[in-house]
Amino acid sequence: MSGRTVLELAGDFVEDYEVMVPYQALETVGHEVHAVAPEKDEGESVKTAIHDFRGDQTYLEERGHDFVVDGAVGDVDPADYDALVVPGGRAPEYLRTNPDVLDVVRHFFEADKPVAALCHGPQILAAAGVLDGREITAYPALEPEMKAAGCSWVDEVVVDGNLVTGQAWPDHAEWLAAFLDVLGTDIDHGVEPAAADE
Repeated sequence: MSGRTVLELAGDFVEDYEVMVPYQALETVGHEVHAVAPEKDEGESVKTAIHDFRGDQTYLEERGHDFVVDGAVGDVDPADYDALVVPGGRAPEYLRTNPDVLDVVRHFFEADKPVAALCHGPQILAAAGVLDGREITAYPALEPEMKAAGCSWVDEVVVDGNLVTGQAWPDHAEWLAAFLDVLGTDIDHGVEPAAADE
Protein backbone atom coordinates (compact mmCIF):
# COMPACT_ATOMS: atom_id res chain seq x y z
CA MET A 1 0.00 0.00 0.00
CA SER A 2 1.30 3.46 -0.83
CA GLY A 3 2.00 6.03 1.87
CA ARG A 4 -0.85 7.53 3.82
CA THR A 5 -1.34 11.15 4.86
CA VAL A 6 -1.36 11.35 8.63
CA LEU A 7 -2.44 14.25 10.83
CA GLU A 8 -0.76 14.68 14.22
CA LEU A 9 -2.17 16.88 16.99
CA ALA A 10 0.26 19.01 18.99
CA GLY A 11 0.32 21.91 21.42
CA ASP A 12 2.69 23.50 23.89
CA PHE A 13 4.18 20.91 26.25
CA VAL A 14 3.14 17.93 24.20
CA GLU A 15 5.40 15.06 25.28
CA ASP A 16 8.66 15.30 23.36
CA TYR A 17 9.16 11.64 22.39
CA GLU A 18 5.46 11.10 21.80
CA VAL A 19 5.22 13.84 19.17
CA MET A 20 8.65 13.48 17.53
CA VAL A 21 9.12 9.70 17.37
CA PRO A 22 5.80 8.89 15.63
CA TYR A 23 6.28 11.83 13.26
CA GLN A 24 9.72 10.63 12.22
CA ALA A 25 8.91 6.91 12.26
CA LEU A 26 5.83 7.29 10.07
CA GLU A 27 7.75 9.42 7.58
CA THR A 28 10.61 6.90 7.57
CA VAL A 29 8.31 4.18 6.23
CA GLY A 30 6.77 6.40 3.54
CA HIS A 31 3.82 8.16 5.15
CA GLU A 32 3.37 11.92 4.97
CA VAL A 33 2.79 13.50 8.38
CA HIS A 34 1.46 16.99 9.15
CA ALA A 35 1.56 18.23 12.73
CA VAL A 36 -0.91 20.94 13.70
CA ALA A 37 -1.54 22.99 16.82
CA PRO A 38 -4.05 25.67 17.79
CA GLU A 39 -3.19 29.18 16.63
CA LYS A 40 0.13 28.25 15.02
CA ASP A 41 1.17 29.06 11.48
CA GLU A 42 3.30 26.81 9.31
CA GLY A 43 6.91 26.98 10.49
CA GLU A 44 6.06 28.08 14.02
CA SER A 45 6.85 25.74 16.87
CA VAL A 46 5.43 24.39 20.09
CA LYS A 47 7.49 23.71 23.19
CA THR A 48 7.72 20.08 24.22
CA ALA A 49 8.02 18.46 27.64
CA ILE A 50 10.09 15.40 28.50
CA HIS A 51 8.37 13.05 30.90
CA ASP A 52 10.68 10.60 32.61
CA PHE A 53 9.97 7.71 34.94
CA ARG A 54 12.46 7.49 37.81
CA GLY A 55 10.66 5.45 40.43
CA ASP A 56 8.66 8.33 41.90
CA GLN A 57 4.90 8.28 42.45
CA THR A 58 4.44 10.08 39.13
CA TYR A 59 6.55 11.15 36.18
CA LEU A 60 9.10 13.96 36.21
CA GLU A 61 8.59 16.77 33.68
CA GLU A 62 11.45 18.72 32.11
CA ARG A 63 11.60 21.16 29.20
CA GLY A 64 12.17 19.45 25.88
CA HIS A 65 12.68 20.81 22.37
CA ASP A 66 10.96 23.24 20.04
CA PHE A 67 8.87 21.17 17.61
CA VAL A 68 8.00 22.86 14.30
CA VAL A 69 4.39 22.41 13.19
CA ASP A 70 2.82 22.49 9.75
CA GLY A 71 -0.03 24.84 10.57
CA ALA A 72 -3.09 25.52 12.70
CA VAL A 73 -5.57 22.80 13.57
CA GLY A 74 -8.45 25.11 12.60
CA ASP A 75 -7.07 25.49 9.07
CA VAL A 76 -6.97 21.80 8.12
CA ASP A 77 -9.70 19.72 6.57
CA PRO A 78 -9.57 16.33 8.30
CA ALA A 79 -11.16 14.78 5.20
CA ASP A 80 -7.77 15.31 3.51
CA TYR A 81 -6.12 12.85 5.93
CA ASP A 82 -6.13 9.08 6.18
CA ALA A 83 -5.19 8.72 9.85
CA LEU A 84 -4.69 10.61 13.11
CA VAL A 85 -1.99 10.52 15.82
CA VAL A 86 -2.78 11.95 19.27
CA PRO A 87 0.33 12.18 21.48
CA GLY A 88 0.30 12.78 25.21
CA GLY A 89 2.07 15.13 27.56
CA ARG A 90 0.50 18.11 29.27
CA ALA A 91 -1.03 19.53 26.06
CA PRO A 92 -4.10 17.23 25.99
CA GLU A 93 -5.55 18.76 29.17
CA TYR A 94 -6.17 22.04 27.32
CA LEU A 95 -6.39 20.73 23.73
CA ARG A 96 -9.50 18.81 24.82
CA THR A 97 -11.25 22.15 25.37
CA ASN A 98 -10.60 23.35 21.80
CA PRO A 99 -13.66 22.93 19.52
CA ASP A 100 -11.49 22.60 16.37
CA VAL A 101 -9.50 19.78 17.95
CA LEU A 102 -12.67 17.96 19.00
CA ASP A 103 -14.21 18.34 15.53
CA VAL A 104 -11.07 16.88 13.93
CA VAL A 105 -11.12 13.90 16.30
CA ARG A 106 -14.81 13.23 15.69
CA HIS A 107 -14.23 13.19 11.92
CA PHE A 108 -11.73 10.33 12.17
CA PHE A 109 -14.04 8.22 14.32
CA GLU A 110 -17.15 8.95 12.24
CA ALA A 111 -15.21 8.00 9.08
CA ASP A 112 -13.69 4.92 10.81
CA LYS A 113 -10.15 6.01 9.96
CA PRO A 114 -7.09 4.77 11.89
CA VAL A 115 -6.34 6.66 15.12
CA ALA A 116 -3.31 6.16 17.38
CA ALA A 117 -3.38 7.76 20.83
CA LEU A 118 -0.77 7.55 23.55
CA CYS A 119 -0.41 8.44 27.22
CA HIS A 120 -2.63 11.48 28.00
CA GLY A 121 -3.81 11.73 24.37
CA PRO A 122 -6.98 9.73 25.12
CA GLN A 123 -8.16 12.65 27.28
CA ILE A 124 -8.88 14.43 23.99
CA LEU A 125 -10.78 11.41 22.66
CA ALA A 126 -12.85 11.24 25.84
CA ALA A 127 -13.73 14.93 25.57
CA ALA A 128 -14.78 14.36 21.95
CA GLY A 129 -17.23 11.70 23.13
CA VAL A 130 -15.88 8.93 20.87
CA LEU A 131 -14.83 6.28 23.39
CA ASP A 132 -18.05 4.74 24.66
CA GLY A 133 -17.84 0.94 24.42
CA ARG A 134 -14.16 0.92 23.41
CA GLU A 135 -11.32 -1.14 24.81
CA ILE A 136 -8.51 1.25 25.63
CA THR A 137 -5.35 1.99 27.52
CA ALA A 138 -3.69 5.29 28.41
CA TYR A 139 -1.37 6.67 31.07
CA PRO A 140 -2.28 4.50 34.09
CA ALA A 141 -3.50 7.45 36.19
CA LEU A 142 -6.21 8.03 33.55
CA GLU A 143 -7.91 4.68 34.15
CA PRO A 144 -10.82 6.24 36.13
CA GLU A 145 -11.30 8.92 33.47
CA MET A 146 -11.32 6.34 30.67
CA LYS A 147 -13.82 4.16 32.51
CA ALA A 148 -16.02 7.23 33.10
CA ALA A 149 -15.94 7.78 29.31
CA GLY A 150 -17.44 4.31 28.85
CA CYS A 151 -14.27 2.34 28.10
CA SER A 152 -13.05 -1.08 29.14
CA TRP A 153 -9.52 -0.67 30.55
CA VAL A 154 -6.56 -2.78 29.35
CA ASP A 155 -3.08 -2.63 30.91
CA GLU A 156 -1.12 -2.93 27.64
CA VAL A 157 -1.08 -1.69 24.06
CA VAL A 158 -4.51 -2.43 22.64
CA VAL A 159 -6.06 -2.38 19.18
CA ASP A 160 -9.83 -1.88 19.07
CA GLY A 161 -10.93 -1.66 15.45
CA ASN A 162 -9.44 1.53 14.04
CA LEU A 163 -8.08 2.69 17.44
CA VAL A 164 -4.58 1.88 18.74
CA THR A 165 -3.66 3.04 22.26
CA GLY A 166 -0.59 2.80 24.48
CA GLN A 167 0.31 3.89 27.99
CA ALA A 168 3.39 6.08 27.38
CA TRP A 169 6.50 6.43 25.23
CA PRO A 170 8.07 3.19 26.56
CA ASP A 171 5.31 1.49 24.50
CA HIS A 172 6.52 3.08 21.24
CA ALA A 173 7.80 -0.06 19.52
CA GLU A 174 4.67 -2.12 20.15
CA TRP A 175 2.25 0.82 19.72
CA LEU A 176 3.79 1.99 16.44
CA ALA A 177 3.99 -1.56 15.07
CA ALA A 178 0.28 -2.03 15.83
CA PHE A 179 -0.58 1.32 14.22
CA LEU A 180 1.46 0.50 11.11
CA ASP A 181 -0.49 -2.75 10.86
CA VAL A 182 -3.83 -0.91 11.14
CA LEU A 183 -2.59 1.52 8.46
CA GLY A 184 -1.81 -1.43 6.19
CA THR A 185 1.84 -0.44 5.96
CA ASP A 186 3.99 -2.93 4.06
CA ILE A 187 7.60 -2.51 5.09
CA ASP A 188 10.11 -3.91 2.62
CA HIS A 189 13.32 -4.29 4.54
CA GLY A 190 15.20 -4.67 1.24
CA VAL A 191 18.27 -6.14 2.89
CA GLU A 192 19.30 -9.75 2.59
CA PRO A 193 21.45 -11.21 5.35
CA ALA A 194 25.13 -11.29 4.44
CA ALA A 195 26.49 -14.71 3.57
CA ALA A 196 28.92 -16.14 6.10
CA ASP A 197 32.53 -16.12 5.01
CA GLU A 198 33.75 -19.55 4.05
